[in-house]
Amino acid sequence: MQHGQYLLLLASCLLLTLPLEFVFRARVYRRPLLTLRVIGVVLILFGAWDVLAYHRGHWTYDSQYFSGIAIPGGLPLEEILFFVAIPLCALLTYGAVDTCLGWLRRLRRGSAAPARDRRDRQVPEAGEGPHA
Repeated sequence: MQHGQYLLLLASCLLLTLPLEFVFRARVYRRPLLTLRVIGVVLILFGAWDVLAYHRGHWTYDSQYFSGIAIPGGLPLEEILFFVAIPLCALLTYGAVDTCLGWLRRLRRGSAAPARDRRDRQVPEAGEGPHA
């Protein structure tokens, strides 16, 4: 392993989830204030937890995987970037799944069908149908 492997891994995660914004309309980058608030909460809570755990000796960081840049508190830069990149990937994934579920709901309701097909369908009476 070389220095910078962790940065490369984080960049790969971001690159692999980037298409979710455009292909599945995840709407994460289009709502920057909401995205910043969510990531800010994660960054503050888990960053503080990480600094505390690091100084208590609960875990250490192997310098061979990191860039060597440390932030105040002694954490490697990559550890803080983790708390930005991974929640961003999670938000993109959640948004894409939400879009896909919306597509499935519309298909099940038949709203993806042409208008004439929707008019011709019989509406089930009370007590009939799949949810009776």
